[in-house]
Amino acid sequence: MPSTIRLHRVLATSPEKVYRAFIEADALAKWLPPNGFTCTVHHFESTVGGKFKMSFRNFTTGNSHSFGGEYLELVPGERVRYTDRFDDPNLPGEMDVTVTLKKVSVGTEMDISQAGVPDVIPAEACYLGWQESLKNLARLVEPEINE
Repeated sequence: MPSTIRLHRVLATSPEKVYRAFIEADALAKWLPPNGFTCTVHHFESTVGGKFKMSFRNFTTGNSHSFGGEYLELVPGERVRYTDRFDDPNLPGEMDVTVTLKKVSVGTEMDISQAGVPDVIPAEACYLGWQESLKNLARLVEPEINE
């Protein structure tokens, strides 16, 4: 039975800045791949109904896997919802990812739900990958560089 991964973070920045990190291709390519991977964005259309396609490459082995999906809901500064599907037939099914953002006194409270993770992916591996990605996200969005 496919699993659901749930994550919660508080980031010291505005919800608008976190939202932009999910809908700008170059920002996603910077923070989304877990440590040890690079990201290539092949197609990116961040509008409701818009599709995206990207791949992660293991920097050690050179092996890569590609995936894509569609944006289902975009509410600036509040919510991003999209589907995600691996191109590999050994990783079947479609995942539904929902990112909810809320302004709080110290920045942004973020809740992520990734439903439908293929059975062959251990939940702990998924959590580890997300944790690394979210550390990278914080490094991107928390600095305030006003030049």
